[in-house]
Amino acid sequence: MLALIAAHLVAAALAPALVTWLRRPALLLLAVVPAAGFVWAVAMTGEVRHGGAVEQRVRWVETLGLELSFRLTTLTWVMTLLVTGVGALVLAYCASYFRRGDAGLPRFAGLLTAFAGAMLGLVLADDLLVLYVFWELTTVLSYLLIGHNPERKANRRAAMQALMVTTFGGLAMLVGVIVIGQAAGTYQISEVLANPPAGDAVTVAVVLVLIGAVSKSALIPFHFWLPGAMAAPTPVSAYLHAAAMVKAGIYLVALFAPAFAGLMPWRPLLLTLGVLTMLLGGLRALRQTDLKLLLAYGTVSQLGFLIVLVGAGTRSAAMGGVAMLVAHALFKATLFLVVGLVDRATGTRDLRELSGLGRRLPLLMVTSVLAAASMAAIPPLAGFVAKETAYAAAVDIAETGDGTGIGAFAGWALVAGLAVGSALTAAYSIRFVWGAFAVKPGVAPIASSDCRFPTAGFAAAPVVLAFGGLALGFLGPIETELLEPYADLFPEGAHEPELALWHGVNTALLLSIASVLVGIVLFRWRDRVDRVEAALAPRTDAEASYRTIMRGVDRLAVEVTGATQRGSLPSYLAVIFLVVVAVPGGVLVAQQLWADGPGVRAWDSVGQAVVAVIMIASAVLAARSRRRLKAVLLAGGTGYGMAMLFILHGAPDLALTQVLVETVTLVIFVLVLRRLPPYFSDRPLTKSRWWRIGLGVAVGMVMAGLALAASGARTAQPVSDGFAEPAVSYGGGHNIVNVTLVDIRAWDTMGEISVLVVAATGVASLIFLITGRTGRWRPDDAIASAPAPHERRAHRNLWLRAGRTVAPEGRSILFEVVTRLAFHVIIVFSIYLLFVGHNAPGGGFAGGLVAGLALMVRYLAGGRHELNEAAPVDAGLVLGIGLFIATGSGMVPLAFGGDVLQSAVVDFSLPLVGHVHFVTSLFFDIGVYLVVVGLMLDVLRSLGGGIDKQAGDDAEPGEAIESAEGVR
Repeated sequence: MLALIAAHLVAAALAPALVTWLRRPALLLLAVVPAAGFVWAVAMTGEVRHGGAVEQRVRWVETLGLELSFRLTTLTWVMTLLVTGVGALVLAYCASYFRRGDAGLPRFAGLLTAFAGAMLGLVLADDLLVLYVFWELTTVLSYLLIGHNPERKANRRAAMQALMVTTFGGLAMLVGVIVIGQAAGTYQISEVLANPPAGDAVTVAVVLVLIGAVSKSALIPFHFWLPGAMAAPTPVSAYLHAAAMVKAGIYLVALFAPAFAGLMPWRPLLLTLGVLTMLLGGLRALRQTDLKLLLAYGTVSQLGFLIVLVGAGTRSAAMGGVAMLVAHALFKATLFLVVGLVDRATGTRDLRELSGLGRRLPLLMVTSVLAAASMAAIPPLAGFVAKETAYAAAVDIAETGDGTGIGAFAGWALVAGLAVGSALTAAYSIRFVWGAFAVKPGVAPIASSDCRFPTAGFAAAPVVLAFGGLALGFLGPIETELLEPYADLFPEGAHEPELALWHGVNTALLLSIASVLVGIVLFRWRDRVDRVEAALAPRTDAEASYRTIMRGVDRLAVEVTGATQRGSLPSYLAVIFLVVVAVPGGVLVAQQLWADGPGVRAWDSVGQAVVAVIMIASAVLAARSRRRLKAVLLAGGTGYGMAMLFILHGAPDLALTQVLVETVTLVIFVLVLRRLPPYFSDRPLTKSRWWRIGLGVAVGMVMAGLALAASGARTAQPVSDGFAEPAVSYGGGHNIVNVTLVDIRAWDTMGEISVLVVAATGVASLIFLITGRTGRWRPDDAIASAPAPHERRAHRNLWLRAGRTVAPEGRSILFEVVTRLAFHVIIVFSIYLLFVGHNAPGGGFAGGLVAGLALMVRYLAGGRHELNEAAPVDAGLVLGIGLFIATGSGMVPLAFGGDVLQSAVVDFSLPLVGHVHFVTSLFFDIGVYLVVVGLMLDVLRSLGGGIDKQAGDDAEPGEAIESAEGVR
């Protein structure tokens, strides 16, 4: 089963290339994949025929107990046949439906194949979480398929509407699924259904799951998204909205019904919504002039009927529900495909413009008559057989309750609702055939010259489905035997259900005859019915209400954003700090969490006290400072003080990193401050300063209290206690900090460097667009064009090549000399830190920061042109190479039978060098080193060189503004 799902996803990935290469015939090749799934399902008939099951479980995340569980039972077997069989026919149909020059066909083919795979995974899943994953995949893929033509506003709006509605239901369903899984102690569906949990929480959870099912299957009040989705190409409607996606909700209800149909909200909710949806959809279908919309509202009506059957929770209703599920897929997919053929043949779907098409396309008319007759429950088609059983089940509920607890009045109301809905179904079935193929008075028949006759391959899919519905009508006993294992999951009812063309003259047969006759009358008096409907139609509908709600949400979002996001950083920080003081601080004070903390002593050494005094003084002075640069330098003093505390605590690696980060931060602040006023504000200090001071003191006290409480809240041994030994034996290094970063917790580091890459891209994008971010670097013309001293040759006495580009009053020869002498030494030192980090303070992160500081020195000494001279490479390329090396080094161990990011220790001897101790995690550290260097280069080019260029562009003519001038 997993192989079938994977085959669909692989085919979906290859589909764009195949369609680009082979054009439309590639769709026939893609149809082989679901066809293979259909053949497999047919081969499994013997396994599930008598109630057996086929299972497959693949361990996924063993430590969390997650596994990919799949199970084929009677119900899932039926759904698998529909998903794969109809899917294969629709893909083959697409090969003729789309024109040669249709844009987006490669993308469409991939999406439709992926949807078939997702739908197959949904019906086969035996795990609630796996089912939910595939459920949401169908939601996302249907959104993309409905919006196949994004240039049209109707497609975009319909796709977004479907996504919003089904996602809302999906989120509600997720909560329900988690509650049920936790209450049952397992997420395996077969075990949950075998031993269903109980309780008020489970009842609420089941209702939430039903909300997901109702929204997916377009029942009231979510029915409006399905007609809107008719903006999608017709093959999408034939598959998603007839045989697959909208059936997902029906399937979910049918799956859970044996275990949860007895819960109080189940039957009242589903039966009421089902009947109302059946009636509303039927009434709306009678007013449509677009054949596709007529079928869409008819589908809404039929989905209501199906939800009544599978939600009733009786053996007869279950048998009729699954039989109707199959019949509906056959006749509704047929009719949608016929609409596509009519549209391609005539260029219109408007039944007011179609006339006499039955004479031009007799095979298509016969196909439509068969499908529409099945929909209207005319014998001997599959729809009649299923509806007879459905009527019998409804009558049993009305007469005896059939174990449901439904009273006689409610039972007969249910029967009446189904009968009226069936009459409407018969009426719009006749309307479809008449509208598409009949000769209409006052409408000129379509001439043969105006009709493009479909090829045999184009018409094959609907013909196969229509005649399949005819054949199934004669196979009632066999179908009964195949579906009986699912029906047997329900308690015995008033009678044993049986699918057959003839049960004798009974109430069900009389209801069927009456429904068809009333349907004929409704069609005959269609004009009067239309006028009555128009008069009684409400002024607003569900779609208008949805749009009103969405507009209200948008407006509320605008108002809330306008009220809270005013562009004031102090206001944002104040809100955050107030919440910190009120919530965690309130809990801290109310429960006196610090009381359980460890004993407190002022300091371990006098050095700590001295450093603490310096840090406190720096913090207080930074808060009092009105000059921006002074405040930044004082804030940096607290950071350097923290590095000193690390040293006093015996953590040189942390101290080194802290010093480097603080230095880089200071330089970046200085680069930014060049474009800001020197003072925070020219206004005199106000009284608001005092409450800001109070808030700051309160936040400091809360954080100190939380730190004290956290240090005393430990109940287990620190995990780091066990790092020392594996750091040497497993990681091959004596520097526990570095081994932790690149080996023990390498996944964390992988995530962090990915964030660094994103941050670097974000910084560059927010400041300005860097023209050199294409991976190609062009030589800097500014150096070559800079004026050279007249008395000396240009290549002599140049400590820095770009020094001549800096204005004379902004140059410092001493700084240039020191930079020239120190730059290469610093780079070598950064590489040294990279290589010794496994056994001494250092590592890729620290080495990258040192290399970045070397680039900073070059920039400060010679400006942005000197930075380009020092690093004539694109920053994005460096970032990408670094991330590629880090990721690649993590994947390589898989080729040797190891785990992801597993390192190997290699010891060998080299002549003249001696013993070499090499750990392969060095490659991961090299990737970290390059990512940090790329980040530093990106920051310097955006916050440094980019701002310099902007300042130069803003300057008066003749005024020289360079990077180093603002800093020095």
